Amino acid sequence: MGIIHELPVELSNQIAAGEVIERPASVVKELVENSIDAKATQVLITVAQAGLKSIEVNDNGKGIASDDVEVAFLPHTTSKISTDRDLFNVKTLGFRGEALASIASVSKLTVVSSVDGKSAQRAKFSGNELIKKETFARSKGTTMTVEDLFFNTPARLKYVKSLHTELNKIVDIVDRLAMGHPEISFRLIHEGKDLVWTSGNNNLQQTIAGIYGRTIASHMLDFENSDPDYQIKGYFSKPDTTRSNRSYISIILNGRYIRNFQLTNAIIRGYGSKLMVARFPIAVVDITMDPALVDINVHPTKQEVRLTNEGHIGDLISNGIRERLSDQNLIPDAVKNLGKKEITPKVDTYKPEQISLNDVSTIDKINEPLMTATAEPAPEYQRPMSPEAPVETPMDGMPIFKDPKHLRSWDQRLKQETEQKLRVVDSQQATQQEPVSQEETIGFPDLRYIGQIHGTYLVAESEDGFYLIDQHAAQERVNYEYYRKEIGKVSNDQQKLLVPIVLDYPNAESILIKEKKPVLESIGLYLDDFGQNSFVVNTHPTWFVPGQEESTIKEMIDYVLNDSKISVASFREKNAIMMSCKRAIKANHHITDNEARKLLENLTKAENPYNCPHGRPVLVQFSNKDLEKMFKRIQDPHDTRESE
Repeated sequence: MGIIHELPVELSNQIAAGEVIERPASVVKELVENSIDAKATQVLITVAQAGLKSIEVNDNGKGIASDDVEVAFLPHTTSKISTDRDLFNVKTLGFRGEALASIASVSKLTVVSSVDGKSAQRAKFSGNELIKKETFARSKGTTMTVEDLFFNTPARLKYVKSLHTELNKIVDIVDRLAMGHPEISFRLIHEGKDLVWTSGNNNLQQTIAGIYGRTIASHMLDFENSDPDYQIKGYFSKPDTTRSNRSYISIILNGRYIRNFQLTNAIIRGYGSKLMVARFPIAVVDITMDPALVDINVHPTKQEVRLTNEGHIGDLISNGIRERLSDQNLIPDAVKNLGKKEITPKVDTYKPEQISLNDVSTIDKINEPLMTATAEPAPEYQRPMSPEAPVETPMDGMPIFKDPKHLRSWDQRLKQETEQKLRVVDSQQATQQEPVSQEETIGFPDLRYIGQIHGTYLVAESEDGFYLIDQHAAQERVNYEYYRKEIGKVSNDQQKLLVPIVLDYPNAESILIKEKKPVLESIGLYLDDFGQNSFVVNTHPTWFVPGQEESTIKEMIDYVLNDSKISVASFREKNAIMMSCKRAIKANHHITDNEARKLLENLTKAENPYNCPHGRPVLVQFSNKDLEKMFKRIQDPHDTRESE
């Protein structure tokens, strides 16, 4: 007797649901895409408990005929394709016929739909089993209500993240769909609060403003490029408005949001050298092409597609962005990057109770790079205001540790010197581990300051040769060890702001910020809610750099946005590195002889004086033997002449 058998319909639907319905956001995506395919002009999404309790999608589309309501929830039933030719000419977002059957198999689903605006069919499903069907009344369109998601597959609930994370995914999906269809008004409500609300007036820039804020949208540049097969258009941010990851890049293909690494790189490539390293723009790129030139039947969620002439499309995008940037005067942006105070809209023009995503102006930059320019003059260092600070600052930026435990013993110096050799030649490595010869210095050398080169490098000598010290890296190391200790204390010493700092964020980010408030508070940064998506900061830790409070706060928040799983220890470490870099002497900044000597003195007392917190070497050595070889004072073995 054979062992191969046909799976029950219920089981096969649950297997399909495992591929299509990964989380509540997947349900929202599939149902909203059906509304878009039904030519709806208004879509209302209402969710409770981040979609786990209920998801309701209400539209004013064409509706489902009464005879089709029950059939629509059978596996692989669709009105969008009939033959294999249709499969390669898909003009709708959905076509597989899997979504409704998959959703109904793992939830309790109710559908009410009308095609004439008079009578409607109402059907209830539980685990894909039809429970009740009756005549109902509603206007033209469809309402899908999904309740108790994964009630019959409890194992799936184990993989669902926190409510904040799941809600963030839902907001992100609605944002992408809204940018792909600016002609449709989208409204997302969670627990009675509006999270997304777009106008649907077919203005992409206004839709972007409703998602990322007016300030960002108003400073974005539009561009177009096309050929007989492809039409490219969209908006992208100027080089001074960037983020630390690619998640703010949206690619829309024939109204469908897709993920494509090559096209994303094409957007970045269009900026050329105008983007900082490891910084990414905000961009929305809309691609229109013949459906026959794209295969969307390669992934269950249809977010990955196969394109014909993918490289050519990338060139059209890159060239369009490059040409648009060529006629822009970027000097003001450069000045802002060098530390000028950015201009943000006055938030007092909005009443807190009226603030919603589509009228909140967000900040232009959530996070400044740690070093915006190597030639940036260093701001004057000021000592932290805390009276309990265990340091003195006899010169700019040079804290001196009083605590003897921070001074390494000779044995500790010997051990560390063995592990980390001073002869550093690779810029990617902080040290070069090799045995220490008898001719080389044991422990950190006693440096005698000689001078400064180009306002960037210090020259010092010792008995065994001379050293070049990167003054920025050296002070970074000294500052880092100070801030690592100060941040770890998490004292109650707070500096009150005369003028509170108000920060505005898109909904998706504000949800994560609220979830990560305890992490921010672990280093003394307290955010108070101020309206729908705004936060106000009234105090800050006393070790903040005067004049850089706002940019420092934004960088801290950016860390928790980029890494939702960041630990308190990791967060403190990142902030110690950030602060040490901000307050270190920059390149091309001349310091006095006394300041240079004090820096070398403090470097000698550091726990690890060999590399900065980023891993770059602090100093390199030229030994006496190296000098003698360079000047031929040590001759080749075959040369019998005596050296002078």
